[in-house]
Amino acid sequence: MPGEFDLIQRFLACFPRARVPVGPGDDCAVLAPMKGALCVTTDAVVEDVHFTRATFSAADIGHKALAVNLSDLAAMGATPRWFVCALALPRDFPARELSALGRGMAALAKEHRIMLVGGNFTSAREVSVTLTVTGELSRPPLTRAGGRPGDALYVSGTLGDARLGLQHLLAGVRRGAAVKRQRRPEPRLALGRLAARFASAGMDVSDGLAQDLGHLCAASRVGAELELDRLPLSPAVRSALGPEGALRGGEDYELLLAVPPSRMQAFERACARAGQAVTRVGALTRERTLRVRDRGGRLLTPPAGFDHFARSGRQIRPDD
Repeated sequence: MPGEFDLIQRFLACFPRARVPVGPGDDCAVLAPMKGALCVTTDAVVEDVHFTRATFSAADIGHKALAVNLSDLAAMGATPRWFVCALALPRDFPARELSALGRGMAALAKEHRIMLVGGNFTSAREVSVTLTVTGELSRPPLTRAGGRPGDALYVSGTLGDARLGLQHLLAGVRRGAAVKRQRRPEPRLALGRLAARFASAGMDVSDGLAQDLGHLCAASRVGAELELDRLPLSPAVRSALGPEGALRGGEDYELLLAVPPSRMQAFERACARAGQAVTRVGALTRERTLRVRDRGGRLLTPPAGFDHFARSGRQIRPDD
C-alpha cells in the first residue's frame, strides 16, 4: 500500500481545489466569513455498521458518507459550503479503491457545490469515514423544537426503501431501486431550503419515521398522531414491508416537517411548483404521546426504530 502522503494526494486528486484562503495541506483550513449564520454537523459511516465492503462499492461508501451529513444540513434549511474528511482505512485497503471512494464523494460534492477543505488519514481495522460539514443559513434554522399542536406533519419522498434495499443486499440482490436508496441516499437540500420558509420544525428521517418523530415531539413538547394509510410507499415497499414495516425503516434520509395550518396550502403549492414530493401524514397534538392509526381507525403500538447501542453494533438485520 502507498504511504500516507501518497494516499492523501491520491484522495485529494478527486476534488477540485477549494476556493478558500487556506485549504488541504496545512494544519488547519482557513475559511472566509459567511454572510449568514454558520450551520455545522458531523457524522460517520463505519464498516459493518452502516455498510459492508461485500455489498457496497468504494464509490457507494464515499457517496453515502457525504450524503448523510448533507441530509442534516437539509433538515435545518442550510446551503452546503465546506467539509473536512477523516478517513480510517485498513493497511491493505487498495489504492484504486481509495480513488473510487474519493470519486463517489466528489461527484455528490460537485452536485451540491460543497468544497473539501481538509481532513485526516489514519490506519484502522475497519473502514470509517467521518465528515464535518458546514452550511450557511439565509433565514432562521429549522429545528426540532418549533412544532406546535395542530401543525400538520409532512414527509418527503417515500419511506422504507432503504430498509428494503438492505434486505435485498443481505439476500444477495445487488441491483434495483431499493438497493440504490440504501447505497446512495439523496439529501433533500432544495426542499429543506424551501421548507424553511413555511415549516415550524423539521428533521431528517435516519432511524425510522416513528422513532424520529418521537425526537421531534420531545423537543417540541408535543405529541403526534400518524395515519398509517397516508404513508408514501413505493409499490415494492408496500408489497414487501407494508406501512408498519416502513415506519421502522432507517436510512431513508427523507425530511419530516411540521407546518402550521395557516401555511399548509402555500407550502403545498410551493412544493408542487418546485417539483418537491411531500405527503401529509398526520398532525402534532397537545397530548404528549405518539399515536398511530390504521385505515380502520384502530390505534397501533408505534414500532421502534434503529438504535446503535440497543444491539450488537453490527449492521441492522432485515428482520429488525
